[in-house]
Amino acid sequence: MKNATLFQVIRWRKGEVLGIRRDWPGAVELEVSVEDGTRCRALAYPPLVGRPEPGDAVLLNTTALAMGLGTGGYAMVVAIPDRLPQDPVGPGHLVKARYTPLQATVQGADEQNSPHHELLRDADTLDGMPVVVADLHSALPPILCGLYASRPEIRVAYVMQDGGALPAWFSMSCARLREIGWLCGVVTAGQAFGGDVEAVTTHTALLAARHVLRADVTIIAQGPGNLGTGTRWGFSGVMAGEAINAAGVLGGRPVAALRISEGDQRDRHFGVSHHSLTAYGRVALSPAEVVVPALPGEFGDQVRYQAADLASRHILVEVPVGGLYEALRKSPVTLSTMGRNLDQDRAYFLAAAAAGRHTATLLA
Repeated sequence: MKNATLFQVIRWRKGEVLGIRRDWPGAVELEVSVEDGTRCRALAYPPLVGRPEPGDAVLLNTTALAMGLGTGGYAMVVAIPDRLPQDPVGPGHLVKARYTPLQATVQGADEQNSPHHELLRDADTLDGMPVVVADLHSALPPILCGLYASRPEIRVAYVMQDGGALPAWFSMSCARLREIGWLCGVVTAGQAFGGDVEAVTTHTALLAARHVLRADVTIIAQGPGNLGTGTRWGFSGVMAGEAINAAGVLGGRPVAALRISEGDQRDRHFGVSHHSLTAYGRVALSPAEVVVPALPGEFGDQVRYQAADLASRHILVEVPVGGLYEALRKSPVTLSTMGRNLDQDRAYFLAAAAAGRHTATLLA
């Protein structure tokens, strides 16, 4: 059998670092001169490639930039060829981003040489811990706003699934939320990496959030960079349904945050997104408490009507939204979803915050 024709799938460029724009834990944003004479922003992850400095030659992946994708504002630094970083030291046998040129070895909480292996080896329950499931990474800050408005003393962990960004370092929000103590830690599951705790599966990630990070509540969603194709099943948020199943089988208390929008004019996302209706209505087999925000007017009526389709499988909980807008305005990180801010898509953020508000009532 002849080999299939192979097509080039990466746009490679050489560049030179002109300056450092800003940095946050695990990431550095650069101003780079590209070999064709243009300039662009580039992003480097020092744990993978070392820390670039002005004057360094860098090898760039400009694919997303050229295609104008959601992460298209950046070229990605693949290597600093003239100044390679030192070899890694220390334990760790889990390989993530496996068999890609930038596969990385990390220590998983569940691997044999981990100090947490004995704790997790036979762990099989979340002890009723509430697990808030969301479609988009952008739901993380508003869920926390709703939680902390009612229960400022709790410990909250974030499990990042691998449907979007693989490096947790990409998220400035995560870095800031950890810094101020709104997250007690980030667990990266599957092929995602760079969290405070690494895990092989969503199941061990949830168990690590509970037993290693000692979280009272865990929020689970894919990393930044949702992938969608406009088809019924071809979107990365399908894994929200799988997260409901994992939380349920492990004895957690799944809470489903609806993806709702009045700013997105696409039929499949206006009101309750088909992502939520498919993930929770078709993929999730374990029952969850689906939070329906009590939004006013005809739009609120539409949301309740659409969400009713989920009642055959889940418990629908209508949650008042009074006071949540004020809590959202105090968010310690910028609120943004699909390029829209709080006032451009208020319903989206209120729905996520309502899920946080409801979850606060489940804690003893």
